Amino acid sequence: MTTALESRPSARGGQLAAAVAVAGATALLVGAPAALGEPGRLAAVVLLQAALAAGWVAATAPAGARGVAVLALVAGVVADLLVGAAERPGPGAVLAVAGPALLASVLHQMLRRPPRRDVVGSLGATALLVTAVCALALLLLPDLAGDDGDPAGSPLLVVGAALVTGHLVDAVLPRPAVAEGVRRGVPGVLLAVAAAVAVALWGSGTGTLVDTVTGVTTGLVLGLVAALAGLAASFALADARSAAGARAAAGVLGDAVLPLAACVPALLALAVV
Repeated sequence: MTTALESRPSARGGQLAAAVAVAGATALLVGAPAALGEPGRLAAVVLLQAALAAGWVAATAPAGARGVAVLALVAGVVADLLVGAAERPGPGAVLAVAGPALLASVLHQMLRRPPRRDVVGSLGATALLVTAVCALALLLLPDLAGDDGDPAGSPLLVVGAALVTGHLVDAVLPRPAVAEGVRRGVPGVLLAVAAAVAVALWGSGTGTLVDTVTGVTTGLVLGLVAALAGLAASFALADARSAAGARAAAGVLGDAVLPLAACVPALLALAVV
């Protein structure tokens, strides 16, 4: 009973820490370009890529952890360079990273000292991180963030609001739970989507029917994607959350940055519609 009682404040603290981390990451992605221009955007993306790779590997401890982290970081840097150097930047630039990264991950497994435990899990961790850091590189594409010189209109704020709201609600009301063993509740999912719609309407305005429909649609799409991405990250980190010390702290980074990366393709889809 004592362990159960002690775990509740710990889980609540983890949700609050994740909410703060999401708010900080969102502020960095929105504020750095506004203050420093494109160099600020690049610095923000690189910092989040490094935080995600280091935090996720430290929290989940996959087999061959160092190699997984290095492969993810290299893939992120290469993706950033390809997107930034392309004459006609587009999402296809990061696809050129996926194939070589897959081959490199297989080579990494071959070079591991026997006995090679959990090869499939290590390959999965590499694929997940490579995909996530490459998704973050897409934030370097022109106009993807949709701020148009006005940070208040950035859809990144919609995503950030949904993720922060989900964590804050789950810190207070994680019941009824989405699944056993994961401190994420149905109210958090619903209120996350509601917060996304509210922020999207605030950004788009409600002066005309078109503005209202655009705001509601943007909020529903990004809010639902963000809520599901947050749930997925929490599921993957459920075991790591029960650990203490550095692994639990690193899990907060993964719980904050991975859902942001998962929402980037949705931002891209909305940008081209």
